[in-house]
Amino acid sequence: MAMKPTHLIPLLLIPILAAPLTAVDLPLGKPEDAGMSSERLRRVHEAIQRHVDAGEISGAVTLVARRGRLVHFEAHGLMDIESKRPMEKDAIFRIASMSKPITGVAVMMMLEEGKLRLNDPVSRFLPEFANPKVAVPRGNSGEFYLVPADRELTIRDLLTHTNGLMTGGIGSKAGPPRPAAGDTLATYIPRLAVVPLDFQPGTQWAYSGYAGPDTLSRIVELVSGQPYDEFLRTRIFQPLGMKDTFFYPPDDRRPRLATLYSKSPKGLLRAENQDGFSLKTYFSGGGGLMSTAEDYLRFAQMLLNGGELNGKRLLSPRTVDLMAANHVGDMFNGKLGRPAHGMGYGLLVGIVEDAVAAGLRVSNGSFGWDGAFGTQTWIDPREKMVTIVMIQTQVVSVQRDFENAVMQAIVEGGL
Repeated sequence: MAMKPTHLIPLLLIPILAAPLTAVDLPLGKPEDAGMSSERLRRVHEAIQRHVDAGEISGAVTLVARRGRLVHFEAHGLMDIESKRPMEKDAIFRIASMSKPITGVAVMMMLEEGKLRLNDPVSRFLPEFANPKVAVPRGNSGEFYLVPADRELTIRDLLTHTNGLMTGGIGSKAGPPRPAAGDTLATYIPRLAVVPLDFQPGTQWAYSGYAGPDTLSRIVELVSGQPYDEFLRTRIFQPLGMKDTFFYPPDDRRPRLATLYSKSPKGLLRAENQDGFSLKTYFSGGGGLMSTAEDYLRFAQMLLNGGELNGKRLLSPRTVDLMAANHVGDMFNGKLGRPAHGMGYGLLVGIVEDAVAAGLRVSNGSFGWDGAFGTQTWIDPREKMVTIVMIQTQVVSVQRDFENAVMQAIVEGGL
């Protein structure tokens, strides 16, 4: 049944110090100690609550860390409309494409260990990808013919969405259905190798939502010798203390899942598939992970710190810089609903090069990504800040309003 949550009661604002977040291991303190205004940060709740009251989202969790301090962490609205269960700070969210930066880090870890190079052909690891073909439209008939690709796909092409693999063009029509129960990366990825590319490698930017990142996930499996879920758990999640991030929820975590809703003319509609893109045996580095705001802060703070958190180093600062650099020139501008100017794309992260040109309320040099169900993170080196918003209905204006509420609360520079 579709329900519009106009009856939702706002949660009381709870001072951060009243409920210390020891799990994150960031110092707790007054926002003023990190150059932010406590009074102005209250506008975050006001901004989110407007969307809850309008029936656009059921609830949210928002988090801001600046100068290495946790300055804002709040739950808003409801986890579940039908039961009227209040949103909880430790709620678990389907983060969808916010899985991609994690896959980017996994690939860069393998690069640092010398197990792959950005310019390596994909066929070095997956021979099925040798000699790719490109689909060329045959007039306006909807049909196509094939020509040889000018070159092979590379690791960089997969990381930057300049690969043409299942990017929604005419070649994608020949692709297999999305992964299903029982599939694994080992069984599914070879099916992608025979799909015609939508364009010549490296010539365009088009979103390869799962095919490109999932192919990278399979390559990480091959070069590391570990199943991808095990690699992430032992090499990233455990070192960073991310205890609630996984591809499929264990039974004891399922009660903490925030309910997934879609928009309808009658209000919010509970999704039939509450697992999103998560499967038990198919570990999608493009969109299969679930996580909490706390856990994702650990990952994002590691990147903000130049690859290290609490004495655990995953990457060197120079590798993080490489990941957060623009690798595609102007090709990302205007794509995937992004601004027509001021944007760049790195290695599975989006980048704001000129916030004024982009019309975004974030700093130049900020990088991060969002998910299909509304989750988003920005890592802002200029302000030494991480921002995270977790929702389970795609409403882009929530992200924009959250960004504005955070930025207007800054009263001192990042230092």
